[in-house]
Amino acid sequence: MSEDYKIIVEHYESCLEKHGDNHYGCNWPNLEDLHIRFSIMLDILNFSPRKINKYLLLDFGCGTGLMLEYLNDNKINLFKYSGCDLSKKFISVCETKYLKKKFIHLDIIKERDKLNKFDFIIMNGVLTEKHILSFDDMWKYAQLLIKLVFEKAKIGLAFNVMSKHVQWERNDLFHLPFDMLANFLDRDVTRNYIFRNDYGLYEYTAYIYK
Repeated sequence: MSEDYKIIVEHYESCLEKHGDNHYGCNWPNLEDLHIRFSIMLDILNFSPRKINKYLLLDFGCGTGLMLEYLNDNKINLFKYSGCDLSKKFISVCETKYLKKKFIHLDIIKERDKLNKFDFIIMNGVLTEKHILSFDDMWKYAQLLIKLVFEKAKIGLAFNVMSKHVQWERNDLFHLPFDMLANFLDRDVTRNYIFRNDYGLYEYTAYIYK
């Protein structure tokens, strides 16, 4: 596969350079909505029949560690957290802030064997923005990424994409039809999935389970 997807990483790094370590630096315009997304992502646990005392959680595409900040602020202690990102710049920010947490700089498309398995993996915002990629190129990348990351999940993976059911679509966002994603998951990944479209944002979240 071509490395066109790295254009998206460069875009996020430009946001970090411009805005610094905050939600704007990860290209999120609204902190309240971001916290809603985190809550929805973590709800993957509540729909799983497999319960243990503490879950290994990977924040795939962790940015500057805003999910970890959310977990700490809300005293959510159900997870042993690790972060992973394709951008070394974002990982460096995380390692500076959180000395006792594990952060991984990794391109899973090239280095899949370097990533261990986790109980749950979340990909918040990894597949919502395609930047200047075409829809077809982004869809190819999304399919490959979902399959590779799901291989590393012992229980389940949560990720979000933009909805097609909006008043207008932005050219830089990845608006993915329900049936297109469902057909792909059913055919190539798993038949055990849930789509969440009940939280008021112009996107939806998929939970996919082993």
